[in-house]
Amino acid sequence: MIPARVAKATAKGTAPLHGVRVVDLSTGIAGPFCAKLLATLGASVLKVEPPRDGDPSRQVGPFPGDVPHPEKSGLFLHLNTSKRGVTLDVGSAMGRRLLPALLEGCDILVESFPPGAMAGWGLGAADFQARFPRLVTVSVSGFGQDGPYRDWKTSEIITYAMGGAMFSTGLPEREPHKLAGSVAMHQAGYLAALAAVTSYYGYGSRGGYGARGGGVGARVEGDHVDVSLFEALASSQDRRTTQLIAHQYTGIINGRRPAGTLLGAGVRPCKDGFVNISVTDQAFERFVRMMGWERALEDPRYATVESRAVPGRSDEFDIEYLLPWLLERTMEEICTFAQERRFPFTPVYNPESLLEEAFFQERGLWQGVGHPVAGRLEHAGGNMRFGEARLPQLGAAPMLGEHNAPVYCGELGLSPLEVAMLRQRDVI
Repeated sequence: MIPARVAKATAKGTAPLHGVRVVDLSTGIAGPFCAKLLATLGASVLKVEPPRDGDPSRQVGPFPGDVPHPEKSGLFLHLNTSKRGVTLDVGSAMGRRLLPALLEGCDILVESFPPGAMAGWGLGAADFQARFPRLVTVSVSGFGQDGPYRDWKTSEIITYAMGGAMFSTGLPEREPHKLAGSVAMHQAGYLAALAAVTSYYGYGSRGGYGARGGGVGARVEGDHVDVSLFEALASSQDRRTTQLIAHQYTGIINGRRPAGTLLGAGVRPCKDGFVNISVTDQAFERFVRMMGWERALEDPRYATVESRAVPGRSDEFDIEYLLPWLLERTMEEICTFAQERRFPFTPVYNPESLLEEAFFQERGLWQGVGHPVAGRLEHAGGNMRFGEARLPQLGAAPMLGEHNAPVYCGELGLSPLEVAMLRQRDVI
């Protein structure tokens, strides 16, 4: 029989995770991003932060005007849309007593403490399993809950290097170099969210996934999901999986490609910005003819693949042919011209133009979210479609301890005096 909360979640027109309750104890990027995805899909997510300073991501920019402020961190606001927020020192004696009360009726717990830390407080997955037999605990850590590296600390660049991606990125004449951003952390967050939903909807009785007929609502036991940042990147589709398979077939280790080895290919300036030009060696002759530069094919510098690969040859071609043509035309003119002739030229959008892109406007990707301190910001909202289901409008990320009173007083039944005493003792 399908539980009432799941039947409600699958009702026509409701969000896919409507009725699912999540407690987010995680900090940083991967865990909070996992919980954010669950909230975007309709789950009710309670963000639990340490007292005083809150999640460390509150101290990470960008900040408006480049002035740090814990309620204006672009990273925190991005990672915590549509969540409610309370503060709690989970490691304190009183915090350890209050956390189980927060988990009453909870379906999924997301945490990112060092492996073994919660168990040391008497709050491990096994402890929760005894009290909350249907709870799915998602543990996100650098190297997993067991194994030889479980106690190692990590960061984005460490994960990127050990995950194998860095070896193939950067300039060939220099050491391997990390690409910008926090791709590994976000990938792990996606993986954790997928694992959480899979466990919640797929785990049956002691027979495992799909037992008792499987399907939505079959889960009668909880689960402990172990997500490792290292494993997430080492097995990701961001070059890793394909490169590892290719290596096993060929023995080749992908190196770093020198810049300018393909004539006309890559990012180039134009009249109002930049365009990305995709031209392969095989398509070079067709590209040149499309542009009306047939005389280049008679030039020995550009006649063969080998001659075009000579260092500096790409710069010569740009100065002689490509740049004069590009700098007289706009991104739209260039891309329209090339795409009509079946060449994949694309604009290089900056943040402003991306927010104004007609495709996203029509699809309703961006949602304006007002925040009482940071103001109104655009966030990516409905980037998934579920038939007739409707994803909820995004809500603002919570201010530090914003929902302490309604949660601790209204839901847990504490008195205002008790809440004040907890705050005075830095428990909340």
